[in-house]
Parts: sequence; structure tokens; C-alpha cells
Amino acid sequence: MPMSEAFTKRLFPILPGVAEHFGTPFHIYDETGIRETALSLKSQFSRLPVNFKEFFAVKALPNPHVMAIIQDLGFGFDCSSVPELALSRRIGARGEQIMFTSNNTTREDFEAAIAGGGSILNLDDISLIDKLPIVPELISFRYNPGPQRSGNEIIGNPVEAKYGVSSDQIEEAYRIMRDTGVRRFGLHTMLVSNERNYTYMVETVHMLLEMVETLSRRLGIDFEFINMGGGLGICYHPDDTPLNLSAMGEGITEQIAQYREKHGTAPDLYMESGRYMTGPHGVLVTRAINRKNIYRKYVGVDSCMSALMRPGMYGAYHHIDVLGKSLQTDPAETVDVVGSLCENIDKFAVQRKLPEIDIGDLLIIQDTGAHGHAMGFNYNAKLRPQELLLKADGTVERIRRAETMEDYFATLDFKPESLNPDG
Repeated sequence: MPMSEAFTKRLFPILPGVAEHFGTPFHIYDETGIRETALSLKSQFSRLPVNFKEFFAVKALPNPHVMAIIQDLGFGFDCSSVPELALSRRIGARGEQIMFTSNNTTREDFEAAIAGGGSILNLDDISLIDKLPIVPELISFRYNPGPQRSGNEIIGNPVEAKYGVSSDQIEEAYRIMRDTGVRRFGLHTMLVSNERNYTYMVETVHMLLEMVETLSRRLGIDFEFINMGGGLGICYHPDDTPLNLSAMGEGITEQIAQYREKHGTAPDLYMESGRYMTGPHGVLVTRAINRKNIYRKYVGVDSCMSALMRPGMYGAYHHIDVLGKSLQTDPAETVDVVGSLCENIDKFAVQRKLPEIDIGDLLIIQDTGAHGHAMGFNYNAKLRPQELLLKADGTVERIRRAETMEDYFATLDFKPESLNPDG
């Protein structure tokens, strides 16, 4: 099942009391599960002949309480915006603990990335060189191999993707930075999202090492790291085959060991997983509030697409449990589980076989620990829900309060200002 048995055992017995105390809906995250996944990821690369570092993709779960858990395990942060930089710095991350990768980046964005303790600048395009306010000590470029590789349905075909420096520009990009005075270099790529085929990741590292070899020979520069990006997939559906993390670690370790044996040295390995780190360790808990029987049966809940947009946006499957009920022991029905937005795509499940749901039942929508709350929005003036943390000691802490109408109207509370274009 998508939700681990251990997480289920920790959460389900206390869930009625948690829902009664905090109210619904809420996302709740499992500290123990997050820590175990992080330690497992580190262990897979313990045999590397170089250093390994994970930069957690902040966009997956931008909450400083969760980020602090990840930082405690020695990981850094992958940021793509100035507020994500600010979140990382709020918990003490500085300098090379932060990887700043963005696209359509402004000079002001780069100024913010350099200020406040700095970060590793990872440029998405050769044209961004002219926007750098200073010549950094260390620079990286995001590489897009184009037709040499295929992507997947989430990120898309590399040829059609807006990200990265093309094959015919990558050497010139590094030459410009070398001639400008940069002396430390890294190379990055990100080609897939939610990919569970481990061989794709191994091939990606091979591709990066080949490019490092070529650029080093042609330009006379050394690379301190390669960043294979994120994209490690998780099982949303019970029938999904999980990523073989062990085989991935072995394959990548072998690639880097061979490179080091050939050249006497090898770049460090960086990664920027988000979904894999936290996705399975979060759920959205919502309460059934309505039933509607017309051409289909509908169960309405007290949450909506503004709290989890993946099913509506991508048609994504998120497994659902009904607390205290089971398909093995209770009568079943086929229903759509829906929110209250004025959009027909506002559905958490479509024609899903579930135990018969009564008004007041708690539904646990699984695998929302990444790109759940983070992708929330305010269409129909819907307010985003609270976030809770199931801590390792068994206590539950609110780590983000629910939005209020005062929050929603806050951007309308300002000193009036106008401009007469005609003077």
C-alpha cells in the first residue's frame, strides 16, 4: 500500500482525537518516516568513493519545521525562488548548503541568492550569465541533453522542455565563466519526475560523467560535483512497483568508481529529491460532509482541490482509506470523492470502490507529503488547510495554521496609490 504499515499504526489509532482537537481538514506528516527515508537514501551511497549530499527540493514541502528535520540529517536545500531561499535561511542554511536553481531568473533573484550568506548558483541558460551581479567563486549549469535522452510525462521530452542549457551551448557557457574568472565548477541536470525505473537514474549519472570528461578535457577545468537532480518516484497506487533504491545506489556507485579509476579523481555526487523524501509520509485528512446520488454517487468532503490539486491537474491517483472501515469487512460502493469548488475536476477520486461512507467519516487521502499543500491555491476564495506534524515522540504539533479570511484579504489592505499616465 502507498501508506506504510508503520505510519498507519502510528497515526490511525490517534486520528479521531487529533481530528477532534485540531479540526479537519489537515495535512499531517510523519517525522519518523521522513527520518527513516533520509537515512536509507544516505546509506545507499555510503560506498561512494566521493562525497554524497542531498539537497531537499523545498518546492515539495516548504515548511520550516519539516525542513529542520531534514537539515538535522545533514542535507541541504534546493531552492527555485527568493521565498524558498528565505525559508532555508530561516532555519540556518547558508552558502553551499543551498542550491539555487531557477528559470526565467532576474538579476534581483541572483542578488538575493548571493546575499544573506550566499548559495550555489545553478544557471538554467547561457543568457543568464549577463544577469549575474558578481563573478561567483563556484558556478553550475543545468544541462538539457535534448534528443539524446527521453524524459517522462511529467517533465516532458527534453527537446520540448523549457529547462536547461542545450548540448551546443554547454561548452561555451563554461568557457565564458572560466574566462571571466570562475575556478570552481559543477554540472546539473533534471530530466524526469516521479520516475521509478532506477536504470534511468544510473544512465543520467553516466551521461553527466561523460559530459564532465569532455568539458574538462576541452576547457582544462575540474568539476567539483555532478548533480543528478531529483525525480525519484514513489508508489501512489497499491499496484505500483517501487523504485529499487539499492540497485540504483549500486549502479551509480559503480559508475563513479569506474570514472575515478580511469581519471584518478571524480566529482562529488549531489541529488535534489523532494517527493521521495516526504511524499509517502504525509496524508490529507478530511471529513465526509455530504452525499449526493444522481447519475453517480458522490461523497462530498470538507476539503477541496485547493488543498490537493494533483488529482484534478494530472488525473493523479491518491489512495484513500476510510478510518475504521475496510473493503475486506464492510459493504462497498463506487463513488466520486469531491470538494466544493465550482470546477468539475475538483475530485480526489473518480469512480473509486470504497467502503460505504457515512456523514462524519474520516477519509485519509495518502501520499500528500510532497506537492500537496505546496501547490495550494485560493480559487473560489477557498482557504488552504493547516499542517500538522506527528513527531517521533508520538505527540502531534500544529506546524502551520489554516488560512483565514483575514489572510485572504490582507493583500487588499494597503495605502491607495494611483498613476495618471497623462500627467
